[in-house]
Amino acid sequence: MTPGHSPVLLEEILTALAPRDGGIYVDGTLGGGGYTRKILEAADCTVWGIDRDPDAIARNADLAAQFTGRLHLLAGRFGDMDTLLRNNGVAAVDGIALDLGVSSPQIDTPERGFSFASDGPLDMRMERTGESAADVVNTADEADLARIVRELGEERHARRVARAIVKARGEAPIETTAQLANIVRAVVPKSHKSHIDPATRTFQALRIHVNDELGELDRGLIAAEHLLAPGGRLAVVSFHSLEDRPVKLFLRARSGSEGRGSRHLPEQPDRRAPAWRLISRRAIRPGDAETSRNPRARSARMRVAERTADPAWDSADSAAEGGAG
Repeated sequence: MTPGHSPVLLEEILTALAPRDGGIYVDGTLGGGGYTRKILEAADCTVWGIDRDPDAIARNADLAAQFTGRLHLLAGRFGDMDTLLRNNGVAAVDGIALDLGVSSPQIDTPERGFSFASDGPLDMRMERTGESAADVVNTADEADLARIVRELGEERHARRVARAIVKARGEAPIETTAQLANIVRAVVPKSHKSHIDPATRTFQALRIHVNDELGELDRGLIAAEHLLAPGGRLAVVSFHSLEDRPVKLFLRARSGSEGRGSRHLPEQPDRRAPAWRLISRRAIRPGDAETSRNPRARSARMRVAERTADPAWDSADSAAEGGAG
């Protein structure tokens, strides 16, 4: 795996997917290749590693050479994994792993602009194409900036941040991570109860917006439902509630595990057969040993579900029905 990259909940991922000889697995967020390597070492199986970041595909070329014929690298988005796999002659798979958000190699590379730990260009694009974070902060109007920071960063001071950004860009374009971080730090008070940098939530919001991460997650959950064979498992690792909640609601809704609501009302069963069986109703979290070894694991949680033999729900089902919104 990539030096310095520590895959989160690695043993739990292996337990959830239970790789077997002859099985076909998808690592939808290839990143540093940590999950993929361990899956390939656990059984004589095949892995399709997908990543939208061209650097991640290039980074794992040596791993693909080491497991020639067993590891196949695909440049693309995990939201399109059913199409990507079928275009390569694979109609069904036995397991899918998704590690959401930004990867350690992305965070630790200043020129990618994902982190304010080191100064770099304000980029944040996973695919290195399209609108960058600098484009957003320098062109979006104040109301849109406030909405992005509030909804995707859960920042209480979103209006204050947006106002400060608009004022600063009026004097000079905001082009680096240090510039933006200092603008935010000047208007967001540092919490005495937390060691989190005041700029953290704003950076998270811009990254999620630039890469449409929540839309990608919605599409990925539906794609997994269509791609997994009966008995195949999905394991999703998330790092904050904006990621975890859609996964939880999607799986609960489509497994028939949602509550009835008021006990005074007649039960209204969904006519659709459950597409999933929950392996655990609660999120799986890393133990103390892992969080001590890898502080980035502290906020991680994993949800696991198994595909039933019943048909996938309609892709057109609304986010509210499917729980992915």
